[in-house]
Amino acid sequence: MGGQTMSERTESAGGTASEYQPLWRNWNFLRFFAGRFVTNVGDSLYSIAILWLVFELGESTALTGAANSLLLLPFLLQIVAGPVVDRFRIKPILVGSQLVQGVVVLVVPIAAYTGTVTVGLLFVLIPVLAVMNLLIAPIQSTLVPRIVADEQLSRTNSALTTITYGVDSLFEAAGGIFIAVFGTTALFVLDSATFAVAAALFAGMQIPAVEGGDGDHSSAIRTYVADLRAGIDTLRGTVFVELLCLSAVSNFAVGASLALLPAFGASLGGPTVYGLLLGALGVGRMVGSAVASSIKGVPYGQFVTVGYLVAGGCWLGAVVAPSVGLSIGLFGLAWVPAGVDAVLIATLNQKVFPTGLLGRISAIKGTVSTATLPIGSLVGGLVGEQFGVTATMGLAAVGFAFPGLYVALRSSLRGLPPVTTADPEQFDVHVDAARPGANGE
Repeated sequence: MGGQTMSERTESAGGTASEYQPLWRNWNFLRFFAGRFVTNVGDSLYSIAILWLVFELGESTALTGAANSLLLLPFLLQIVAGPVVDRFRIKPILVGSQLVQGVVVLVVPIAAYTGTVTVGLLFVLIPVLAVMNLLIAPIQSTLVPRIVADEQLSRTNSALTTITYGVDSLFEAAGGIFIAVFGTTALFVLDSATFAVAAALFAGMQIPAVEGGDGDHSSAIRTYVADLRAGIDTLRGTVFVELLCLSAVSNFAVGASLALLPAFGASLGGPTVYGLLLGALGVGRMVGSAVASSIKGVPYGQFVTVGYLVAGGCWLGAVVAPSVGLSIGLFGLAWVPAGVDAVLIATLNQKVFPTGLLGRISAIKGTVSTATLPIGSLVGGLVGEQFGVTATMGLAAVGFAFPGLYVALRSSLRGLPPVTTADPEQFDVHVDAARPGANGE
């Protein structure tokens, strides 16, 4: 096996496993947990508000698709964010990203007050918000092993994933209702306050450094290419390459559906239904992440096969359901396997890759798997304009189920072991001389 062992990684993060507090007494974890909760509230609110506002102003799925594509496009920059997160101090990035988002979302209510809100203005603001938000995923991946013990990883990832999706479900549903009652302007004002609270919570954290890091920013920039290459070289030839291709196909379908969801919700009843559909999506992922710990002993290949085929069937059922309630319920069920998968993959990454590479590994994987999201949004919006929302949503359901069908036909993937017994060699991961190269606080 290449790279550091888990015990070595735990010690390099700041102590042995026995020195870590239980999660409920670990103040670094609790602050990060609370900060993630609050910042996800902000993300959920501006996501639903800005896309609904574009749909309301433009009345076009093509425009909504373009807006959602802009919202998702900066995720391609995760490949840049990974090495930055691995080498620069984490706290300033966490706090600064929240403050920038808090200021930017205030532009919308100011523009509304002066009568200058346009689709063009929203198209300028969306990428700024998305760029600030994209740093969170690689930060979480590299931060968690520094502040919790090895045996706490699965529970920690499950808790963070659950709270992420739980916030999405609750506040996206609430956001739709809020828009229907108070309008989008008031929602953006509330949104700004959430980012200020998150910044304060992150500022109170004490983040241990990873052994071997330095705080020299100029050195970080000079070694960026080498850091990135190390992450790519680690992934090359592994099972994860094939899994990433499957995620790319599935995410293309997801991107298309997100572009169509405002119009689909409007056809069923307006912003409230749109919010409830997004809420159902979040509830489904939250339920999946909550039960992931009980599924972690299931062979991963079998989970992907059954989970995504069932998910595709539920999604298709939601499109043709005879009632609004059934459509919302089935759409939520379709996302349960995705919630489970998010926890399993996060735990798998932390078990088979060295801590010093986790930020860039997470960023590279995130970039590759989500690169098709903005493309899917653009295509979905255009196809929906030509062939109708219902037909395009049905096609998206087939794309979402594709990973399950592919793994069912691919014996080498179907036989992948449970994440609890995952070994780097089982996933063809070989790291001979991984240099941590990350700096904390």
